[in-house]
Amino acid sequence: MKIAVVADVLGAENNGTTIAAMNLIRSLKAKGHEVRVICPDTDKIKEPGYYIVPTLVFKRLKFINRYIEKNQVTIARADQKIMEEALSDVDIIHSMVGFSLGMFALKYSREHHIPFTSGFHAQAENITSHFRLANSEIANFQVYSFLWHHYFKHVDAIHYPTQFIRDLFESYFGHTNGFVISNGVHALFTPRPVASRPENHKFTILMIGRYSYEKNQLLLYKAMRYSQHQKDIQIIFAGQGPVEKKMLKAGKKLINKPLLGFYKHDQLRDIIDQADLYVHTANIEIESISCLEAISSGLVPLISNSKLSAARYFALEPRSLFEADNPRDLAKKIDYWFENQDELVEARKLYQGFTEHFAFDHCMDAMEKMLIKTYQDYHKKHGKKFIVTKQEEK
Repeated sequence: MKIAVVADVLGAENNGTTIAAMNLIRSLKAKGHEVRVICPDTDKIKEPGYYIVPTLVFKRLKFINRYIEKNQVTIARADQKIMEEALSDVDIIHSMVGFSLGMFALKYSREHHIPFTSGFHAQAENITSHFRLANSEIANFQVYSFLWHHYFKHVDAIHYPTQFIRDLFESYFGHTNGFVISNGVHALFTPRPVASRPENHKFTILMIGRYSYEKNQLLLYKAMRYSQHQKDIQIIFAGQGPVEKKMLKAGKKLINKPLLGFYKHDQLRDIIDQADLYVHTANIEIESISCLEAISSGLVPLISNSKLSAARYFALEPRSLFEADNPRDLAKKIDYWFENQDELVEARKLYQGFTEHFAFDHCMDAMEKMLIKTYQDYHKKHGKKFIVTKQEEK
């Protein structure tokens, strides 16, 4: 099939949406499909199959450009000529999010009778948090309402990474033609024998994720101040992002300076082997592949029970949850695991096999099936004879 993947956000693979997009693109290409990618990422300008659109620049309101740059967010601008060139004669269009490019591609698909699917990779809070309105029910509902009436209401199928976000969205607008498919955990993240610890090893807490307000890493700093074992605990933050300077500054107040850095998959896997506990403080999370990667690798998680986070459903027992935005409760749970490390080893067994249905290959197969089914259903409904491709016969 000829598949167009529309990605308003694409660049360095340091955020969930970009990683999900690149994983899908690589998988579809490996399965033999022709994939055209529309994105604002100039690093890919010479790569075949990529169509690069410009980014939105505010000429008069330059402070907005600075704010966007600070938050490491790119706002793509739909260029009609480029978009039409990329979308002409494709079999199906899949958009990652319903922003500028996605909106244009949807309009084009309706005018040219092309089936259209879209991912649901952005919670309303991911947008409102930039304006300190993440806790405003009115602001969040307005975002969802806009996306429903101007976008999702008109697509042929929606890809929800979790049942959590599907239930949340459908609680507002009713049933949708949705497919719940995880973005998938790479096969590299599987349990290994517990690594030997050097004599000077400190109890190591790992958190993986973009440094941002919605990930709430600063809560872990606050919790350390209440911990009875701060001097024996080492924190590692794997990632990068706009609040890195604040994290570095806050780290100076702790006895053991936290380690911050961005790591590739193989490096991250080795770091997981040196960790004793995985902590996930995010308040806003559609899925959190990073949390699943840690669990899949054998770490026991300690997760925020935020009602806006799907990650809380990964906790298989009460000791793996702490009260959202409560540093004292987080410190209490950390100290418990520190003081009962024999139980921590036993708790690893509880999570064995839990993440099998998040396996990357299984999830990518499901994404391909969603695209093929949507293509078939669309043309059956609209009367066009469906022609099975060689790839679909396999």
